Amino acid sequence: MEQKKLDVVLGLQWGDEGKGKIVDVLTPSYKMVARFQGGPNAGHSLVFGGDSFVLHTVPSGIFREGTENVIGNNVVIDPVILMNEISKIENRGVDINGRLVISKRAHLIMPTHIAMDAASESAMGKSKIGSTHRGIGPTYADKTGRYGLRVGDILQDNFKALYEERKQRHQLLIGQYPPFELPFNFDEYEKKWFQAVEQMKRFPFIDSEVYVNAALEKGVPILAEGAQGSLLDIDFGTYPYVTSSNTLSAGVCTGLGIAPSRVGKVYGIFKAYCTRVGTGPFPTELFDETGESLRQNGHEFGATTGRPRRCGWLDLPALKYAVMLSGVTDLMMMKSDVMDDFATLKVATAYRYNGQETKQLPFAACTETMEPVYTEIPGWQQKIEGKIPQKLEEYIQFIENYVGVPIKFVSYGPDRTQNIYR
Repeated sequence: MEQKKLDVVLGLQWGDEGKGKIVDVLTPSYKMVARFQGGPNAGHSLVFGGDSFVLHTVPSGIFREGTENVIGNNVVIDPVILMNEISKIENRGVDINGRLVISKRAHLIMPTHIAMDAASESAMGKSKIGSTHRGIGPTYADKTGRYGLRVGDILQDNFKALYEERKQRHQLLIGQYPPFELPFNFDEYEKKWFQAVEQMKRFPFIDSEVYVNAALEKGVPILAEGAQGSLLDIDFGTYPYVTSSNTLSAGVCTGLGIAPSRVGKVYGIFKAYCTRVGTGPFPTELFDETGESLRQNGHEFGATTGRPRRCGWLDLPALKYAVMLSGVTDLMMMKSDVMDDFATLKVATAYRYNGQETKQLPFAACTETMEPVYTEIPGWQQKIEGKIPQKLEEYIQFIENYVGVPIKFVSYGPDRTQNIYR
């Protein structure tokens, strides 16, 4: 008997590729959307009907009626951020009741995790990794250290005692750091945190691994949604400038509790150029007027933090690497309209590294020691309005020939309707 499969959406660069839009567009073909990793440092932007929405924890299928949304076990949740997000969704007139369930095994971001994040980044000085100060790293560290606090613990009679025990441990660790400025009022946030924990109880806490597998057995079409991007993967990204979870398709298995044989299509999302937020290597980064044009034309400012994104040309060796790691079956190119006015484009097809040319992303990836080798491609110099210009088609085919996977979908604007299917 053929096993029912689950499809996956994930980013192939350093995040901010447009995964939220793609999930929203694909959701009518699915009955369940399941987020499988990451925390509220992710910001998935959706635009439709003249309105824009930014989601941090809630899966991007939440705006589609009849779609169930699952927050999976490898997501880390800040109850304050989650409930604020839900409040904003409901204030837009969306009835979220019956649309959202939360894994009991998902870990909770405590106020002291946020304080630990700030203390760690402050102590690192110029070597800091560019954390969003949301407590993500310390929460995952507690998880792997077998000292985490989970959603299912909320239902235990000794929940507050478990919280206090971990809080005291965190405070001892924070005391080992040099003095730093706490970016929030701890007592006020802690009070809001416990209020939000109580509010979370209105949603079902589930054994998500059983829940998702049971849905697959019933033939329910499921779309798994990733956060961040492949080059931020804790194992295979540009370490240490990475996130704290597995952002690849393999992360779906541990993030939802499904077998590898259950993974079907893998939709890989990438921009027609590259961006990155925070520090870390970025070989094709531009510091000139072209880079600024990409930033302004593409409104490249973080959905979560508002930070200006670093911008540069498309990096094909890195893209092919990400495609390989996740077994991508379908590519989706975003923001092609951002370069409508460019007369000439550049695409990195290799690197010069240690005096040699290579198409492989080096282990010690470092912008200072990696010089991109570019190929110039003519721009299309016209608006994309429902039809792919010939020069854009040539750009697309150049990318396909390099990475070996077809580009099935081209986005030319933020709205859910601004797409071309190839």
